[in-house]
Amino acid sequence: MTYRERMKNLREDNDLTQAELGKVISKSQQGYNHIEAGRAELKIEDLIKLCDFYNVSADYLIGRTDEK
Repeated sequence: MTYRERMKNLREDNDLTQAELGKVISKSQQGYNHIEAGRAELKIEDLIKLCDFYNVSADYLIGRTDEK
Protein backbone atom coordinates (compact mmCIF):
# COMPACT_ATOMS: atom_id res chain seq x y z
CA MET A 1 0.00 0.00 0.00
CA THR A 2 1.37 3.42 -0.91
CA TYR A 3 1.48 6.33 1.48
CA ARG A 4 -1.14 8.03 -0.65
CA GLU A 5 -3.54 5.11 -0.22
CA ARG A 6 -2.79 5.04 3.49
CA MET A 7 -3.44 8.80 3.76
CA LYS A 8 -6.80 8.39 2.02
CA ASN A 9 -7.78 5.37 4.13
CA LEU A 10 -6.90 7.12 7.39
CA ARG A 11 -8.82 10.22 6.31
CA GLU A 12 -11.90 8.25 5.32
CA ASP A 13 -11.74 5.99 8.41
CA ASN A 14 -11.83 9.14 10.55
CA ASP A 15 -14.64 10.76 8.50
CA LEU A 16 -12.49 13.76 7.61
CA THR A 17 -12.50 15.87 4.47
CA GLN A 18 -9.49 16.83 2.41
CA ALA A 19 -10.07 20.43 3.50
CA GLU A 20 -9.85 19.43 7.17
CA LEU A 21 -6.61 17.54 6.60
CA GLY A 22 -5.28 20.39 4.50
CA LYS A 23 -5.59 22.62 7.55
CA VAL A 24 -3.56 20.12 9.60
CA ILE A 25 -0.64 20.43 7.17
CA SER A 26 -1.24 24.11 6.29
CA LYS A 27 -2.44 23.44 2.75
CA SER A 28 -5.65 24.14 0.89
CA GLN A 29 -8.06 21.34 0.05
CA GLN A 30 -6.66 21.39 -3.46
CA GLY A 31 -3.09 21.19 -2.18
CA TYR A 32 -3.96 18.20 -0.03
CA ASN A 33 -5.78 16.59 -2.94
CA HIS A 34 -2.70 16.95 -5.12
CA ILE A 35 -0.65 14.99 -2.57
CA GLU A 36 -3.29 12.29 -2.15
CA ALA A 37 -3.77 11.99 -5.92
CA GLY A 38 -0.05 11.84 -6.72
CA ARG A 39 0.33 15.21 -8.40
CA ALA A 40 2.53 16.50 -5.55
CA GLU A 41 4.90 14.93 -3.05
CA LEU A 42 4.39 14.84 0.71
CA LYS A 43 7.04 16.92 2.48
CA ILE A 44 8.73 15.43 5.54
CA GLU A 45 7.33 18.23 7.73
CA ASP A 46 3.82 17.34 6.58
CA LEU A 47 4.46 13.63 7.14
CA ILE A 48 5.38 14.41 10.75
CA LYS A 49 2.25 16.53 11.21
CA LEU A 50 0.02 13.76 9.85
CA CYS A 51 1.70 11.12 12.01
CA ASP A 52 1.18 13.29 15.09
CA PHE A 53 -2.42 14.04 14.11
CA TYR A 54 -3.34 10.37 13.57
CA ASN A 55 -1.02 9.11 16.34
CA VAL A 56 0.67 6.65 13.97
CA SER A 57 4.31 6.01 13.13
CA ALA A 58 5.95 7.29 9.96
CA ASP A 59 6.70 3.67 9.05
CA TYR A 60 2.98 2.96 9.17
CA LEU A 61 2.03 5.97 7.08
CA ILE A 62 4.61 5.26 4.39
CA GLY A 63 3.70 1.58 4.27
CA ARG A 64 6.77 -0.02 5.82
CA THR A 65 4.68 -1.68 8.50
CA ASP A 66 1.04 -2.45 9.16
CA GLU A 67 1.39 -1.68 12.88
CA LYS A 68 0.21 1.81 13.72
